Amino acid sequence: MLPLSILDLAVVTEGGSPRKAIQQSRDLAQKAEMIGYQRFWMAEHHNMENIASSATSVLLGYIAEATDKIRVGSGGIMLPNHSPLIIAEQFGTLATIYPDRVDLGLGRAPGTDQITAGAIRPDRMQQVQQFPQSVRQIQRYLSPDNSESKVRAFPGEGTDVPIWILGSSTDSAFLAAEMGLPYAFASHFAPQQFIPALRIYRERFKPSDQLKEPYFMPCVNVITAETDELAEFLSTSMLQMFMGVVTGDRSPMKPPVDTMEGIWNEHTKYAVKQMLAYSFIGSADSVKSDIEQFLDQTGAEELMVSTYIYEHEQRLRSYELLWNVMGG
Repeated sequence: MLPLSILDLAVVTEGGSPRKAIQQSRDLAQKAEMIGYQRFWMAEHHNMENIASSATSVLLGYIAEATDKIRVGSGGIMLPNHSPLIIAEQFGTLATIYPDRVDLGLGRAPGTDQITAGAIRPDRMQQVQQFPQSVRQIQRYLSPDNSESKVRAFPGEGTDVPIWILGSSTDSAFLAAEMGLPYAFASHFAPQQFIPALRIYRERFKPSDQLKEPYFMPCVNVITAETDELAEFLSTSMLQMFMGVVTGDRSPMKPPVDTMEGIWNEHTKYAVKQMLAYSFIGSADSVKSDIEQFLDQTGAEELMVSTYIYEHEQRLRSYELLWNVMGG
C-alpha cells in the first residue's frame, strides 16, 4: 500500500481569517491521522495574505500537540532564510517533545517575492550558494557526533531528525542524490523539470547513513468529490488561487464559480494550466485511475497531496474519498 501524505499551507479563505485557517489545518491533521495518512507537512511562505504558514516550526508544534502518531514536518523550510543552527534547535526541540514524529524538509527558494526575500535576509543570494553546506551543518548539529564541537544544538543534538531535500528543478535532484537523502518534488506547481529530476535522482543516488535506497515523493494536487462535475466546480477556487500566483494577487482564496470564463484570459489560463499539469480532479474512481497511471510512470515510493478547496468540510471529504480508493 503506497503511503499517502498531505501538504498544507494554512490557506486563508475569503471571509475567513488566519486564525481560522490555522485551526482548520489542525482539524485536517487530526482527521488525516484518523484516516491513515503518513505525514502532515506545512510550507514556509511570506508576505502572502492568503497563506498563514510563515512561522512554520511554530505551526508544526501546534499540529503535533493535537495529534498522536502522524508525522509532522516542513515542506519545507526555506533554509537560505535562516541560520542552520536556529533551524536545528527549532526542529531538535520539536523532535525532543514529539520523538520519532518530526521531518525536516529543506528547500532553497525564497518562499516569497524578491523584495520580501531581501527584507528577510539581505545576503540571501550568498546563502543560496551555501545551501549544500548549510544542509550538512544541520545534519551535524542534529547528530550525536557533534558532541565535541564548540557550537552545539540544544535541544537537538542526537535527535537525528530525518532530513529531506525539496526541489522544483534538477539542481535539487543532484543534491539529494549526492547526499543520499529522500527527495520531495514540487510537481504540484512546478512540473517542467519533474521527469528529468526524477531520473537524475534515481540514477545518481548514493546510499547514506539515513537512506540506503532512493526514496522519491512527488506532490500533486487532488480534488475529489462524489461526481466529476462537483469536483470540477470545487476546483475553480484552486484555479483562481493560482491565477493570483500568475498575476501577483495574493488575496484570500475565493469561493468556487460555475465558470472561469470572464475571470481569466487565454494567457493566464495557459500559465495556470501549465503550473497545474499534475492535478487530479474528479470522482474517486476517475482520480484513482489517473493517479495509478502517474504512479506507474514515476515509481514513486510515496505520494504527497495538496488540496485547495474553499469549504473546509469539502476539503476533508476530498482527502477521505482519496484515501478510500488509494490508501484504505
